[in-house]
Amino acid sequence: MISRYTRPEMAAIWTDENKYRTWLKVEIAVCEAQAELGYVPQEAVGNIKNTADFSAERIAEIEEQVKHDVIAFLTNVAEHVGPDSRFIHLGMTSSDLLDTALALQMREAGNIIVRDLEKMRQVLKDAAIKYKDTVCVGRSHGIHAEPTSFGLKFALWYDEMGRNLVRMKTAINSISVGMISGAVGTYAFVDPKVEELVCKSLSLRPASISTQVIQRDVHAEYLTALALIGCTLEKIAVEIRHLQRTEVLEAEEPFSEGQKGSSAMPHKRNPIGSENISGLARLLRTNSLAAMENVALWHERDISHSSVERIILPDSTILEDYMLNRLAKILENLVVYPENMLRNLNLTKGLVYSQPLLLALINKGVTREVAYKWVQSGAMKCWKEKRDFKDIVLSDTRIMKVLEQDEVENCFDETRGLAHVGFIYKKLGIL
Repeated sequence: MISRYTRPEMAAIWTDENKYRTWLKVEIAVCEAQAELGYVPQEAVGNIKNTADFSAERIAEIEEQVKHDVIAFLTNVAEHVGPDSRFIHLGMTSSDLLDTALALQMREAGNIIVRDLEKMRQVLKDAAIKYKDTVCVGRSHGIHAEPTSFGLKFALWYDEMGRNLVRMKTAINSISVGMISGAVGTYAFVDPKVEELVCKSLSLRPASISTQVIQRDVHAEYLTALALIGCTLEKIAVEIRHLQRTEVLEAEEPFSEGQKGSSAMPHKRNPIGSENISGLARLLRTNSLAAMENVALWHERDISHSSVERIILPDSTILEDYMLNRLAKILENLVVYPENMLRNLNLTKGLVYSQPLLLALINKGVTREVAYKWVQSGAMKCWKEKRDFKDIVLSDTRIMKVLEQDEVENCFDETRGLAHVGFIYKKLGIL
């Protein structure tokens, strides 16, 4: 399911092969910094760079015995490098390597999400422009309210997705932190300048203080940004699911040739993509909570966070990538029924025009309380007798003593509510 929509490079970030390749990149950067500062012979670094390699299968074999992934990795690299391997991991602790490399992976995954968000915003902007003047009923509490523009739905989502884009970029910046500070973060056996040089070469910021691990609030921020994106995606998906209901049918997911909706009922066309999005958003929120649970560690350092992150980081980034791409595809091919929108707009026989009628009476000098009473009495009669609201109003002598017929007719113009849609679009930068 996921492979059809997920960028191959997203899944590749979290493979063992790429993880170890990133680890090696960090270790070599440390060796180069050590050499630049005179702690490691330049010749040794040259040899390390030329010969250092690994085998994921061999690392797994070694780890089976030593029960430590970093030691297994270093042991395998040493098998390739030889005696100069003694200069690898000099003065470092495992988390120096793990957390710095993880920052690189998270940044890479985050940048893919950023591109997905930018694509999604363009899809939403295009739809907002396309349906700017398409009239539909606005609903509050699920009940018909007043006419609105169908395009405003997409404009709203476009704006919210912009905030998600800002949050994601901020989270990427927050996570772009590295450290090379030793066993308890005191630089006892590694020059602080090494950390500075390594982070510069990897385009990371040195952690202000690490106490051996990079503090997990930044990871929680990253997962929370992903969860909030998921919330917006679910928000859109829920609306599509509602609009596709048989009784509504104002829009529906594309239904391709040969597609089947039910094993039992051949007629079914179900919003399965949007339902998938709604379900997966729950996982993103759950994973963000797990990231928050990782913030509190024993004495600021244990590895209880590690096992959690091995699941939630690949899962959340891969799921987010999938969700963004799948929903973008749905929205690009959304089937829209303007004629059904007008049908639904008129379901209540004109009741959606009660506010302009109320305001017309007030503008003619009727108190709000009296005007509300007159309009509501007619509205309740419309509900009960299923008569046309405008006909009821035109037969109400109290109202017609105040308003002319053309003034009443003007209150029932469905396009009046769209008069300032262009103003909203300009505020959003869509037009």
